[in-house]
Amino acid sequence: MLGAAILAPVLGLAGSAGATGQHGRPGHHGPSGPSGPTLGVERSFQRVATFFPDDNGSTVAEIVTATDDGMTLVYGDSVGQGIGVVDITDPAGPRPAGRVDLGGEVTSVAALGNDLVLAAVSRSESTAAPAGTLEVVSLDDLAAPPLASFDLGGQPDSIDVSADGRYAAIAIENERDEDVTVDGVEGGLPQLPAGGLVIVDLVGEPSQWTTRNVDLTGIADRFPEDPEPEFVAINGRNIVAVTLQENNHIVLVDLATGRIRSDFPAGSVTLEGVDATEDGVISLTDTITDVAREPDAIAWTPSGGLVTANEGDLDGGSRGFTVFDWDGDVTFDSGTSIDELAVRHGHYPESRSEAKGSEPEGVAVARYGHDDLVFVGNERGNFVAVYQYLSTGQPAVFRQFLPTGIAPEGLLAIPQRDLFVVADEASPDDGLASDIAIYQLQDGAPTYPMVVGGDDADGAPLPWGTLSGLVGDPNDADVLYGVPDNYYGRSRIFTLDVSAQPAVVTAATELTLDGEPVDLDLEGIAVRPQGGFWVVSEGTGAAPEVETTNQLVSVAADGTVEDVIELPAEVAALQASNGYEGVATFGEGDDEQVWVAFQRQWGGEAEVRLGRYTPATGQWAFARYALDGVESAAGGWVGLSELTALPDGRALVLERDNQRDRAAAIKRLYVVDLATVEPAATWDDAPTVDKELVLDLLPELGAMLPGVVPDKPEGVALAADGQLYVVTDNDGIEDALGLTLLLRLGQLDS
Repeated sequence: MLGAAILAPVLGLAGSAGATGQHGRPGHHGPSGPSGPTLGVERSFQRVATFFPDDNGSTVAEIVTATDDGMTLVYGDSVGQGIGVVDITDPAGPRPAGRVDLGGEVTSVAALGNDLVLAAVSRSESTAAPAGTLEVVSLDDLAAPPLASFDLGGQPDSIDVSADGRYAAIAIENERDEDVTVDGVEGGLPQLPAGGLVIVDLVGEPSQWTTRNVDLTGIADRFPEDPEPEFVAINGRNIVAVTLQENNHIVLVDLATGRIRSDFPAGSVTLEGVDATEDGVISLTDTITDVAREPDAIAWTPSGGLVTANEGDLDGGSRGFTVFDWDGDVTFDSGTSIDELAVRHGHYPESRSEAKGSEPEGVAVARYGHDDLVFVGNERGNFVAVYQYLSTGQPAVFRQFLPTGIAPEGLLAIPQRDLFVVADEASPDDGLASDIAIYQLQDGAPTYPMVVGGDDADGAPLPWGTLSGLVGDPNDADVLYGVPDNYYGRSRIFTLDVSAQPAVVTAATELTLDGEPVDLDLEGIAVRPQGGFWVVSEGTGAAPEVETTNQLVSVAADGTVEDVIELPAEVAALQASNGYEGVATFGEGDDEQVWVAFQRQWGGEAEVRLGRYTPATGQWAFARYALDGVESAAGGWVGLSELTALPDGRALVLERDNQRDRAAAIKRLYVVDLATVEPAATWDDAPTVDKELVLDLLPELGAMLPGVVPDKPEGVALAADGQLYVVTDNDGIEDALGLTLLLRLGQLDS
């Protein structure tokens, strides 16, 4: 059995984080956080809970706000056309507190005090006929109809409420139709009617409130007749900053008078050392020139500056964030650092390289103790980067990397309770689950990341990801080798230094055949006794798109492919589902035997297969493996994900379902004795191996980030000192959480 679990401490903070919501109410409305020591490696944000909106009868949680006491969260459910309420009196145990149906797409929410919520609701029939309302809901009586409703004259986006509770500001976007071609540009501008800004005077009871319209046309140079307001943020002097995203412009409006105080373009950047090519390979070698920032979210700094998340939308997006002073002069720009962070942490979305990279969209600023923190939410990279903001003109310093759910949208700082909240907009239409992550500032180092990339030969972050197979170096307990699947286009063998915490990817050896790089779907790796490796590539069988075969591949230490072994034709013809998923080798010389694991059932059988290849004779033989169930409790499939050799001839088998979070049921390590089983030369005569449970991985996986269980633990390695490691495949961040968890499971007892 395994010894006590050892959870990996991780990358240090030299500060830490806090935030506010994309379209949610910024953290400046609450009191300052408690005083305390300056953030350092001894303090970090830890995820303490994950709340799922479907527990509240909701579909998604896109934008999130909090009551002034920080005890209640309210989120907008754009798909379910309502709002949901969550009790976070105990942040580690959030409880559903009800929902309200508002009959339209909720685009943003903002709390007022502890008992009211303002919800901006789009009621547009089409982009050509935008419409919307402001609904005022009492948190004291969710069953009652809204206390007041105001016609906004267009489609609302972001809403914010002033710290003194005197004003609300709403961006009326009247968003463009991305399928309409204007002047030869698909989704181009202008597309009327024009949007604007609505100011709500919060005087008296909600039924007595009044609204004022601020015209924002004729300001920006790009499309002056179509401002496209996106995001609003109010400072302590009741000045609202409005981003005109597609116009690459920022406008400051005095809420008391409704007059425009000033405006300025957001400018452009030229970036060297980014990946701007979608070719399946992460390579920070491109240059993009004069790219408009096109900011989305905006937040005020304590010194009166402005921070923007430069997502881009029409033809811009500088992949970072920028700090402006009151006059619009740039005092800091993050340059390429956001994408570099994504690459180093295995969270870079290669599928977005040509467009927006990690896609910074949300930004928030809040003070925790003595530290002013900037939070930048990255929609496609599934993370929030936390920076410490020092003072005007000085650089913001990176402090912590927070993994989120899929497509983080709403960022919310609750500094008075040392909390930070992220809501993501994962789409249920894509089979993905939206969630709300709750983080708390605590003593101790961060739990995540557990693996980071080192530097390549040029000093740039070494790209890595999709760790689908793992093996220990037989002579060095500090070294593991991992392989990625075919998501990234070129096959590599990664070298991991596990003496560091987090573990560091120190090298990536490219696989080549006849001097050319190869693209295999690598799913397992084993070290050969004489040096070099065995790797397995998963075949698709007779798939409708690209037919590939399952291949057992011998690779030299320098990555040269030496031999490729195919299955017997009559066996390969039986493939009905996923193929190879693990490889292990036993013995050496003429006695070497290589075992492979098939992930799922072939030939209409209930059992999966293990195959044995003998290099000295070129012969195959097969055994059966009985799964714990053909389907998991949630209806997903169950199969094998790894095969790892033990010194005594036995092997570890990783058996799992393809479900995550609450639906996950089977993530288990078994041991099988391959030394005593005699596989059959024919498929039909294969015997069934006995298996013994070693460890249920669900508690280990769930302990890393409470409420989160990745669906794909895929690599298992036994290090030279007997330490056992399990790693999850992050799926390249493609419609996936993107988490790489490295479990350090202690000694494997004999």
